[in-house]
Amino acid sequence: MDGLGLTAAEQREFQSRMERKQMKEFMGMFSGLVDRCFDHCIDDFTTKSLISREQGCISRCVQKFMAGSERIGQRFQEQQAQMMAAPK
Repeated sequence: MDGLGLTAAEQREFQSRMERKQMKEFMGMFSGLVDRCFDHCIDDFTTKSLISREQGCISRCVQKFMAGSERIGQRFQEQQAQMMAAPK
């Protein structure tokens, strides 16, 4: 048993559930990114490949999304640190 009172089998099950949850969250985030950037950037359906304007737009959209996600993560960590440091 670990510090939480879980057996080895329970720990493996817990880890497996956490991994599935993380994968589901990642796939949801990825799907949202694809939807957002596609809707914003793709408007020419006369060719089967992206035109240069669309490629540039997609690149900027993904970069902005990643930068925004990184900043949100940083702010969350900052808030967590403040909460942990606050006197009780």
